[in-house]
Amino acid sequence: MKGSHDLVPVRGGGNIPIAKMRAVYRCDEVERRLTKLPAKEHETLRATYERMLEKGPERFQVKPAGLPVMEHLYDEMPNFADVLDDVKRQLALCQDSRDALEFTPTLLLGPPGVGKTHFARQLSMLLGTGMGFVSMSSLTAGWVLSGASSQWKGARPGKVFETLVDGQYANPVMVVDEIDKASAEHAYDPLGSLYSLLEIDTACSFTDEFAEVAIDASQVIWIATANDERSIPEPILNRMNVYEVEAPDRDAARGIALRLYQRIRDSHDWGARFEPEPAEPVLDQMSGLAPREMRRAWMTAFGNARLDGRSAIELRDLPTPSNKRAPIGFVQ
Repeated sequence: MKGSHDLVPVRGGGNIPIAKMRAVYRCDEVERRLTKLPAKEHETLRATYERMLEKGPERFQVKPAGLPVMEHLYDEMPNFADVLDDVKRQLALCQDSRDALEFTPTLLLGPPGVGKTHFARQLSMLLGTGMGFVSMSSLTAGWVLSGASSQWKGARPGKVFETLVDGQYANPVMVVDEIDKASAEHAYDPLGSLYSLLEIDTACSFTDEFAEVAIDASQVIWIATANDERSIPEPILNRMNVYEVEAPDRDAARGIALRLYQRIRDSHDWGARFEPEPAEPVLDQMSGLAPREMRRAWMTAFGNARLDGRSAIELRDLPTPSNKRAPIGFVQ
Protein backbone atom coordinates (compact mmCIF):
# COMPACT_ATOMS: atom_id res chain seq x y z
CA MET A 1 0.00 0.00 0.00
CA LYS A 2 1.77 3.10 -1.21
CA GLY A 3 0.94 6.68 -2.01
CA SER A 4 2.71 10.02 -1.59
CA HIS A 5 2.86 13.65 -2.65
CA ASP A 6 5.84 15.95 -3.13
CA LEU A 7 7.99 16.88 -0.18
CA VAL A 8 6.61 19.80 1.82
CA PRO A 9 7.80 21.51 5.01
CA VAL A 10 5.98 20.62 8.20
CA ARG A 11 7.24 23.61 10.18
CA GLY A 12 9.26 26.60 9.15
CA GLY A 13 12.83 27.55 9.85
CA GLY A 14 16.10 25.76 10.48
CA ASN A 15 17.05 22.14 10.22
CA ILE A 16 13.52 20.86 10.77
CA PRO A 17 11.43 17.89 9.74
CA ILE A 18 10.03 17.79 6.22
CA ALA A 19 7.33 15.46 5.06
CA LYS A 20 5.59 13.84 2.19
CA MET A 21 2.12 12.42 2.51
CA ARG A 22 1.66 8.66 2.52
CA ALA A 23 -1.60 6.71 2.40
CA VAL A 24 -1.67 4.17 5.21
CA TYR A 25 -4.95 2.50 4.16
CA ARG A 26 -7.48 2.51 1.33
CA CYS A 27 -10.79 4.25 1.87
CA ASP A 28 -12.56 2.08 -0.70
CA GLU A 29 -11.69 -1.00 1.34
CA VAL A 30 -12.97 0.69 4.51
CA GLU A 31 -16.22 1.68 2.76
CA ARG A 32 -16.69 -1.87 1.50
CA ARG A 33 -16.29 -3.25 5.02
CA LEU A 34 -18.64 -0.63 6.43
CA THR A 35 -21.45 -1.38 3.96
CA LYS A 36 -21.29 -5.09 4.81
CA LEU A 37 -21.89 -4.56 8.52
CA PRO A 38 -25.34 -5.67 9.69
CA ALA A 39 -27.55 -2.84 10.85
CA LYS A 40 -27.44 -2.11 14.59
CA GLU A 41 -24.59 -4.54 15.14
CA HIS A 42 -20.85 -4.13 15.72
CA GLU A 43 -21.20 -0.50 16.77
CA THR A 44 -17.56 -0.23 17.88
CA LEU A 45 -16.35 -1.56 14.55
CA ARG A 46 -18.74 0.73 12.69
CA ALA A 47 -17.42 3.74 14.63
CA THR A 48 -13.86 2.67 13.78
CA TYR A 49 -14.62 2.58 10.05
CA GLU A 50 -16.42 5.92 10.19
CA ARG A 51 -13.47 7.46 12.01
CA MET A 52 -11.09 6.15 9.35
CA LEU A 53 -13.17 7.68 6.58
CA GLU A 54 -13.47 10.99 8.44
CA LYS A 55 -9.73 11.26 9.09
CA GLY A 56 -8.73 10.11 5.60
CA PRO A 57 -5.85 7.77 4.75
CA GLU A 58 -2.93 10.17 4.40
CA ARG A 59 -0.34 10.75 7.11
CA PHE A 60 2.92 12.68 7.28
CA GLN A 61 6.00 10.62 6.47
CA VAL A 62 8.65 12.81 8.06
CA LYS A 63 12.41 13.04 8.24
CA PRO A 64 14.86 15.82 9.19
CA ALA A 65 15.61 18.27 6.37
CA GLY A 66 19.33 17.59 6.87
CA LEU A 67 21.64 15.83 9.26
CA PRO A 68 20.39 17.08 12.66
CA VAL A 69 22.60 18.22 15.50
CA MET A 70 23.14 15.21 17.74
CA GLU A 71 26.02 16.23 20.00
CA HIS A 72 23.64 16.92 22.89
CA LEU A 73 22.38 13.34 22.68
CA TYR A 74 25.91 11.94 22.84
CA ASP A 75 26.52 14.12 25.91
CA GLU A 76 23.21 13.26 27.55
CA MET A 77 23.34 9.52 26.79
CA PRO A 78 27.02 8.55 26.40
CA ASN A 79 26.24 4.87 26.93
CA PHE A 80 24.13 4.94 23.73
CA ALA A 81 26.97 6.11 21.48
CA ASP A 82 26.90 2.99 19.29
CA VAL A 83 23.16 3.29 18.72
CA LEU A 84 23.45 7.00 17.97
CA ASP A 85 26.21 6.25 15.45
CA ASP A 86 23.82 3.94 13.63
CA VAL A 87 21.06 6.57 13.69
CA LYS A 88 23.48 9.12 12.25
CA ARG A 89 24.46 6.75 9.43
CA GLN A 90 20.85 6.15 8.45
CA LEU A 91 20.09 9.88 8.51
CA ALA A 92 23.14 10.61 6.37
CA LEU A 93 21.96 8.14 3.72
CA CYS A 94 18.58 9.79 3.22
CA GLN A 95 19.49 13.45 3.57
CA ASP A 96 19.25 15.58 0.43
CA SER A 97 17.19 12.87 -1.25
CA ARG A 98 13.59 11.80 -1.68
CA ASP A 99 14.28 8.52 0.09
CA ALA A 100 12.42 7.75 3.28
CA LEU A 101 14.13 6.94 6.54
CA GLU A 102 15.07 3.28 6.81
CA PHE A 103 15.84 2.00 10.28
CA THR A 104 16.43 -1.65 10.99
CA PRO A 105 14.31 -2.62 14.01
CA THR A 106 16.44 -2.09 17.09
CA LEU A 107 16.65 -3.94 20.41
CA LEU A 108 18.20 -2.05 23.33
CA LEU A 109 19.45 -4.67 25.74
CA GLY A 110 20.61 -3.68 29.21
CA PRO A 111 19.91 -3.51 32.94
CA PRO A 112 16.94 -1.54 34.33
CA GLY A 113 17.32 2.21 34.61
CA VAL A 114 20.08 2.86 32.04
CA GLY A 115 17.77 5.04 29.93
CA LYS A 116 16.50 2.71 27.20
CA THR A 117 12.97 4.09 27.10
CA HIS A 118 14.25 7.65 27.41
CA PHE A 119 16.45 7.05 24.37
CA ALA A 120 13.42 5.96 22.32
CA ARG A 121 11.56 9.15 23.25
CA GLN A 122 14.57 11.28 22.34
CA LEU A 123 14.81 9.51 18.98
CA SER A 124 11.17 10.33 18.27
CA MET A 125 11.84 13.99 19.04
CA LEU A 126 14.99 13.99 16.90
CA LEU A 127 13.14 12.62 13.87
CA GLY A 128 10.14 14.90 14.33
CA THR A 129 7.66 12.03 14.29
CA GLY A 130 5.14 10.62 16.72
CA MET A 131 5.56 7.70 19.10
CA GLY A 132 3.51 4.70 20.15
CA PHE A 133 4.29 2.87 23.37
CA VAL A 134 3.49 -0.65 24.52
CA SER A 135 4.68 -1.94 27.89
CA MET A 136 4.88 -5.72 27.70
CA SER A 137 5.40 -6.00 31.46
CA SER A 138 1.85 -4.79 32.08
CA LEU A 139 0.36 -6.70 29.17
CA THR A 140 -3.02 -8.24 29.94
CA ALA A 141 -3.99 -9.46 26.45
CA GLY A 142 -2.01 -11.21 23.77
CA TRP A 143 -3.58 -9.12 21.02
CA VAL A 144 -2.40 -5.69 22.21
CA LEU A 145 -0.27 -5.19 19.07
CA SER A 146 -2.48 -6.84 16.47
CA GLY A 147 -6.01 -6.28 17.77
CA ALA A 148 -8.68 -8.87 18.61
CA SER A 149 -11.49 -10.15 16.42
CA SER A 150 -14.58 -7.95 16.56
CA GLN A 151 -16.55 -11.10 17.37
CA TRP A 152 -15.09 -11.07 20.88
CA LYS A 153 -16.76 -9.04 23.61
CA GLY A 154 -14.75 -5.94 24.47
CA ALA A 155 -12.52 -6.34 21.40
CA ARG A 156 -10.64 -3.34 20.07
CA PRO A 157 -7.90 -2.49 17.55
CA GLY A 158 -4.27 -3.11 18.39
CA LYS A 159 -1.67 -0.48 19.23
CA VAL A 160 -0.12 -0.45 15.74
CA PHE A 161 -3.49 0.26 14.12
CA GLU A 162 -4.37 2.96 16.67
CA THR A 163 -1.02 4.71 16.34
CA LEU A 164 -1.23 4.90 12.53
CA VAL A 165 -4.96 5.64 12.20
CA ASP A 166 -5.37 8.06 15.11
CA GLY A 167 -1.94 9.68 14.79
CA GLN A 168 -0.51 12.13 12.27
CA TYR A 169 2.45 10.10 11.05
CA ALA A 170 3.08 7.18 8.70
CA ASN A 171 6.48 6.53 10.29
CA PRO A 172 6.06 6.85 14.07
CA VAL A 173 8.57 5.43 16.51
CA MET A 174 6.93 2.37 18.05
CA VAL A 175 8.41 1.35 21.40
CA VAL A 176 7.89 -2.20 22.64
CA ASP A 177 9.09 -1.80 26.21
CA GLU A 178 10.40 -4.82 28.14
CA ILE A 179 9.76 -7.18 25.26
CA ASP A 180 11.40 -9.96 27.27
CA LYS A 181 8.50 -9.80 29.75
CA ALA A 182 5.94 -10.92 27.14
CA SER A 183 4.53 -14.40 27.54
CA ALA A 184 2.07 -16.33 25.43
CA GLU A 185 -1.35 -16.87 26.96
CA HIS A 186 -3.32 -19.82 25.61
CA ALA A 187 -3.73 -19.33 21.85
CA TYR A 188 -2.50 -15.73 21.89
CA ASP A 189 1.17 -14.94 21.35
CA PRO A 190 1.79 -11.27 22.29
CA LEU A 191 4.75 -11.14 19.90
CA GLY A 192 3.17 -13.12 17.07
CA SER A 193 2.33 -10.07 14.95
CA LEU A 194 5.95 -8.87 15.09
CA TYR A 195 7.03 -11.63 12.73
CA SER A 196 5.30 -9.76 9.90
CA LEU A 197 5.53 -6.22 11.28
CA LEU A 198 9.33 -6.29 11.45
CA GLU A 199 9.60 -7.21 7.75
CA ILE A 200 8.95 -4.36 5.29
CA ASP A 201 7.52 -6.66 2.60
CA THR A 202 4.78 -7.98 4.90
CA ALA A 203 4.32 -4.87 7.08
CA CYS A 204 3.11 -2.87 4.07
CA SER A 205 -0.18 -4.78 4.20
CA PHE A 206 -0.55 -5.55 7.89
CA THR A 207 -4.11 -6.48 8.83
CA ASP A 208 -5.38 -5.70 12.30
CA GLU A 209 -7.63 -8.53 13.51
CA PHE A 210 -10.29 -6.11 14.75
CA ALA A 211 -10.64 -3.81 11.74
CA GLU A 212 -9.68 -6.40 9.08
CA VAL A 213 -8.44 -3.59 6.83
CA ALA A 214 -4.90 -3.64 5.46
CA ILE A 215 -2.66 -0.97 7.02
CA ASP A 216 0.72 0.16 5.69
CA ALA A 217 2.99 -0.25 8.72
CA SER A 218 6.16 -0.58 6.65
CA GLN A 219 7.50 2.82 7.69
CA VAL A 220 7.17 2.31 11.44
CA ILE A 221 10.47 2.71 13.30
CA TRP A 222 10.69 -0.12 15.83
CA ILE A 223 12.56 0.19 19.11
CA ALA A 224 12.34 -2.65 21.62
CA THR A 225 13.87 -2.72 25.08
CA ALA A 226 14.81 -5.73 27.20
CA ASN A 227 16.82 -6.73 30.24
CA ASP A 228 17.43 -10.32 29.09
CA GLU A 229 17.42 -11.60 25.52
CA ARG A 230 17.11 -15.28 26.44
CA SER A 231 13.31 -15.17 26.58
CA ILE A 232 12.95 -13.41 23.21
CA PRO A 233 12.22 -15.77 20.29
CA GLU A 234 15.20 -16.21 17.96
CA PRO A 235 13.22 -15.27 14.80
CA ILE A 236 12.49 -11.86 16.35
CA LEU A 237 16.10 -11.34 17.43
CA ASN A 238 17.19 -12.15 13.88
CA ARG A 239 15.04 -9.31 12.58
CA MET A 240 16.65 -6.70 14.84
CA ASN A 241 19.92 -4.92 15.44
CA VAL A 242 20.80 -5.78 19.03
CA TYR A 243 22.75 -3.26 21.11
CA GLU A 244 23.97 -4.02 24.61
CA VAL A 245 23.66 -0.81 26.62
CA GLU A 246 25.83 -0.70 29.72
CA ALA A 247 25.38 1.46 32.77
CA PRO A 248 27.46 4.65 32.43
CA ASP A 249 30.77 4.78 34.28
CA ARG A 250 31.30 7.27 37.12
CA ASP A 251 32.53 10.14 34.95
CA ALA A 252 29.73 9.68 32.46
CA ALA A 253 27.16 9.41 35.25
CA ARG A 254 28.42 12.67 36.80
CA GLY A 255 28.04 14.36 33.43
CA ILE A 256 24.50 13.03 33.03
CA ALA A 257 23.60 14.21 36.54
CA LEU A 258 25.04 17.68 35.92
CA ARG A 259 23.21 18.17 32.61
CA LEU A 260 19.97 16.95 34.14
CA TYR A 261 20.37 19.39 37.05
CA GLN A 262 20.90 22.25 34.60
CA ARG A 263 17.99 21.21 32.40
CA ILE A 264 15.59 21.05 35.35
CA ARG A 265 16.86 24.36 36.69
CA ASP A 266 16.57 26.10 33.30
CA SER A 267 13.08 24.75 32.54
CA HIS A 268 11.42 26.10 35.69
CA ASP A 269 10.90 29.66 36.84
CA TRP A 270 11.90 28.63 40.36
CA GLY A 271 15.21 27.35 38.97
CA ALA A 272 16.61 30.88 39.01
CA ARG A 273 16.71 30.66 42.81
CA PHE A 274 19.34 27.91 42.69
CA GLU A 275 23.05 27.88 41.93
CA PRO A 276 24.05 27.25 38.28
CA GLU A 277 25.85 24.02 39.28
CA PRO A 278 25.60 21.67 42.25
CA ALA A 279 28.51 21.07 44.60
CA GLU A 280 31.02 18.33 43.76
CA PRO A 281 30.05 16.05 46.69
CA VAL A 282 26.44 16.20 45.56
CA LEU A 283 27.41 15.21 42.00
CA ASP A 284 29.52 12.37 43.37
CA GLN A 285 26.53 11.08 45.30
CA MET A 286 24.23 11.40 42.28
CA SER A 287 26.66 9.50 40.05
CA GLY A 288 25.78 6.31 41.92
CA LEU A 289 22.17 6.42 40.70
CA ALA A 290 20.76 4.94 37.53
CA PRO A 291 19.93 7.65 34.96
CA ARG A 292 16.17 7.22 35.29
CA GLU A 293 16.40 7.70 39.06
CA MET A 294 18.34 10.95 38.81
CA ARG A 295 15.42 13.19 37.90
CA ARG A 296 13.36 12.06 40.89
CA ALA A 297 16.36 12.57 43.13
CA TRP A 298 17.02 16.08 41.83
CA MET A 299 13.37 17.10 42.22
CA THR A 300 13.37 15.85 45.80
CA ALA A 301 16.61 17.70 46.50
CA PHE A 302 15.37 20.96 44.95
CA GLY A 303 12.25 20.77 47.10
CA ASN A 304 14.13 20.02 50.31
CA ALA A 305 16.58 22.87 49.72
CA ARG A 306 13.73 25.27 48.99
CA LEU A 307 11.90 24.26 52.16
CA ASP A 308 15.09 25.04 54.06
CA GLY A 309 15.44 28.42 52.35
CA ARG A 310 18.71 27.56 50.56
CA SER A 311 19.87 28.23 47.00
CA ALA A 312 22.33 25.34 46.96
CA ILE A 313 21.55 21.63 47.21
CA GLU A 314 23.38 19.78 49.97
CA LEU A 315 23.91 16.06 50.53
CA ARG A 316 21.18 15.98 53.16
CA ASP A 317 18.66 17.12 50.52
CA LEU A 318 19.11 13.98 48.43
CA PRO A 319 16.62 11.16 49.03
CA THR A 320 17.70 8.31 51.26
CA PRO A 321 18.36 5.15 49.19
CA SER A 322 15.64 2.56 49.59
CA ASN A 323 16.60 -0.57 51.46
CA LYS A 324 14.10 -2.59 49.45
CA ARG A 325 16.01 -2.44 46.21
CA ALA A 326 19.66 -3.12 45.48
CA PRO A 327 21.51 0.00 44.25
CA ILE A 328 22.53 0.06 40.59
CA GLY A 329 25.91 1.76 41.08
CA PHE A 330 28.36 2.93 38.50
CA VAL A 331 30.63 0.80 36.35
CA GLN A 332 34.35 0.80 37.06
